[in-house]
Amino acid sequence: MDSRRPKKTRPPKGNLEKNSGKGDERKGLDMGSSTAGFSRSTSVVDSGDTGPTYHKKAKDYEPTLGPSCDNDYVQLLKKMEISIRKWLILSTAFWPLVCPKDIPLTLGGIFPMSGSWAGGVACKPAVMMALEMVNNRPDILPRYHLNMQYNDSQCMPGLGTKVLYQLLYDKPTKIMVLSGCSSVSTFVAQAANMWNLIVLAYGASSPALSNRERFPMFFRTHPSATVHNPTRVKLFKHFKWNRIATIQETQELFTSTIEDLEKRVKEAGIDIAVRQSFLTDPTNAVRNLKRQDARVIVGVFYEDMARRVFCQAYKEKLYGKKYVWLIIGWYPDNWYRTRDDRHNCTVEQLEEALEGHLTTEAVILHQENTTTDVGMMPQEFTQRLNKELNTSDPSLITGYPEAPLAYDAVWALAFALNKTANKLAEKGMSLEQFNYSNKEIAQEIYSAMNSTKFLGISGNVAFSSQGDRIARTQIEQMINGTYHKLGYYDSLADNFTWFGTDRWIGGKPPLDHTHVIDHLRVVSKTLYFSMCALAIVGILAGAFCLIFNYRNRQRRCVAFSQPNINSLTVLGCMSCLACIFLLGLDGKFVSPDVYPLVCQIRAWVLSLGFTLSYGSMFSKIWTVHQLTTSRKKDRKGVQIWELYTVLAVLLVLDVGVLSAWQVLDPLKRELEVFAQEDPTDTEEDIQLRPQLEHCNSENLSVWLGVLFGYKGILLIFGIFLAYETRSVKLKQVNDSRFVGMSIYNVVVLCVITAPISLIIGNQQDATFAFVSLAIILCSFLSLGLIFVPKRDGQEVRSLTDSLVSREEEERHLRMVSENEQLKKQIAEVISPFLSPDETVPLLSNTSIHANAITATTTVIVKPASASQDGDLLSEHGTRYQLDDGIIPVDGNSDSGLASWSLTKSSKTSASDSEPFC
Repeated sequence: MDSRRPKKTRPPKGNLEKNSGKGDERKGLDMGSSTAGFSRSTSVVDSGDTGPTYHKKAKDYEPTLGPSCDNDYVQLLKKMEISIRKWLILSTAFWPLVCPKDIPLTLGGIFPMSGSWAGGVACKPAVMMALEMVNNRPDILPRYHLNMQYNDSQCMPGLGTKVLYQLLYDKPTKIMVLSGCSSVSTFVAQAANMWNLIVLAYGASSPALSNRERFPMFFRTHPSATVHNPTRVKLFKHFKWNRIATIQETQELFTSTIEDLEKRVKEAGIDIAVRQSFLTDPTNAVRNLKRQDARVIVGVFYEDMARRVFCQAYKEKLYGKKYVWLIIGWYPDNWYRTRDDRHNCTVEQLEEALEGHLTTEAVILHQENTTTDVGMMPQEFTQRLNKELNTSDPSLITGYPEAPLAYDAVWALAFALNKTANKLAEKGMSLEQFNYSNKEIAQEIYSAMNSTKFLGISGNVAFSSQGDRIARTQIEQMINGTYHKLGYYDSLADNFTWFGTDRWIGGKPPLDHTHVIDHLRVVSKTLYFSMCALAIVGILAGAFCLIFNYRNRQRRCVAFSQPNINSLTVLGCMSCLACIFLLGLDGKFVSPDVYPLVCQIRAWVLSLGFTLSYGSMFSKIWTVHQLTTSRKKDRKGVQIWELYTVLAVLLVLDVGVLSAWQVLDPLKRELEVFAQEDPTDTEEDIQLRPQLEHCNSENLSVWLGVLFGYKGILLIFGIFLAYETRSVKLKQVNDSRFVGMSIYNVVVLCVITAPISLIIGNQQDATFAFVSLAIILCSFLSLGLIFVPKRDGQEVRSLTDSLVSREEEERHLRMVSENEQLKKQIAEVISPFLSPDETVPLLSNTSIHANAITATTTVIVKPASASQDGDLLSEHGTRYQLDDGIIPVDGNSDSGLASWSLTKSSKTSASDSEPFC
């Protein structure tokens, strides 16, 4: 209070009604009343203001006036316990008589009354209402009267700048400037700084205006377009969306908004996975969102583009329970129903695509029907504004939604100037001393504006360090074609109010991306157990063969087939069959830690089992080949140690390679990852990432090359030996022919299985089935060919005799031809013993009988008559004693003739005197 001012005459007392103020205590200017997110003091402005301080009860309030007016009137009112509302009425009535506002302060106004956004149509009346209210308030600028000079900018930057210069150069001096749309405010704010003028905008939302370096003296009551971003980030956290996508129209307003959003989500640990923009046609941008699996999509674009975006979203099926869109909320509620020839979707299609989308919008009208700090309730303001505009449908008036912002803009500058007046009074200065070169007063006004906070018609009014309006935002969702409020967010107090009324297609919020679940491909249980059952049958058959081999070891057919080597063959086959159990062991049976051990055991069992089974047969066929290719005088029979030596060499080679492999480069578990797949048994928003376990090592190809190399050579050599000895029969290895046939089968199956299993290695069922069947076939054929013929010797002979190959048929034809030649030779030998008269009849009556030519038969030459000098032929012999010599006939010879000899050999081959088994 300034004591230098002379005291005013106290007005006469009147009969004023006493009122405890109970009914009006919520209607006062208590800054701590129910305004969410604000911690307000009890005064209209901060401490130091010259305005009165109001308390919740009338008997406690103590109006404190500035130094320019006397306090006698205040003391009078203080003695009267009246309500705040009545105090305001009385103050308004009596104040001009006590302390008139006779010092004018002029404001500059730039209103877009026409043009692309004619917001001044509704905002200018709201500004005039606010000026009237401020000038009638005794507690606000008690000595000053606010005036305004204004002009139309048509929302054009050039014209707006011209209007600014007119305001600057026309008297009187303007202490502050009000501006409208963003484009005009951008130029006005940059220029006004040169004249130390504060610019306060009520309709500018461009994020570019938040740049304090470019616009150091700029404030706005209209929230920046970036005010939606804190709310969006809060929603992302609320629904646990960590991956989002953005699509924007290429405009400076939206580009700045998305840039700000990127900074905020980065700080929150949220990833913008997809970024799309478009200038005139959103088709490709929407398609890219679909292609890149965008689920949570933030869209910023004007209303007309919004209809085209969602039309394309409908065509791309970019909506529904898997998707959610977050768009700007300042479109009209029925914006998608507006007729637009630039898209070809119906209203119903757009409504289907928009179902469930979210909007964020700044709250620009106080939601509670209580008296605000500007002395008016929102409902009263709306009624007065509608009366000023003379309209029953305010939605038709351009700028109507921004009218509360324009109204509060006047109150914001009034509170700031009121605080500045107090600060200047302490320095012996006043507001009327302001001029365009006075930086000190301009700085005081800036500081006061920066700290201004109050509850206005548009809600809580406060400014950030960038001059932006700090406002609450509301979240709405379209449900069945109608927008429903879901909650509010106050970024200043970080107060998030959620009603929980959100509804989603599918019953729950969509996921921010398709959840990918690792799916381990394993062998089918049916296939696995089927192969295992066949393997068990094979193992049981092998056990039966071992028992048979042991019990019949004294039988001639078993004893002469090297039963010990046969037992090793059986053990090898059983080991290979047992490996089938290991081949099917994967993630469904063993853990990842145990799997490398399974790999090692699998390699050892299969390799050693193959060597035992095939190596045993190879050693037998090797021995047979050695005996048949050596000279008769060098033959010493079959030495059992030779068989074991060959097998031992092969086993040692296997053990050496496997040991080096396991020590130097052990097998480990490796996952092969395939392209993602959609599940067939669920509608959840998930995809499967197939994985397949493999046994692998760093130099796997080298080790497999070594194993396959020497085993491949062994297979080739084995089939060569089997071919060479295909017709050989030895008493000591009487099953050599069947061993050769087993080798044929093993080689063929191995040559087919090895490369194919490598090619189809990424198909677990096919690989397992192919390898298992190859093992089973090899084992069953080998066991069957070696042991089935040994059940009965006669059956063996019959089986052997019935195995007539193409080569034997050719041999038979050759023998028929040779027999014809033999007839002629015999006729020439016999002809000297016949009389000349009997030559022709004898030759004609001579007959040569050739029985069935097999390995155990002899060609019998029988003439029609015999000489009395001696028998020409012994029916059971193999030689014929003639005067001129001996013609031996050997049924085992390819030519039908045996070697020439003077005496009959006392020894015959095993094939001539012994049955096969």
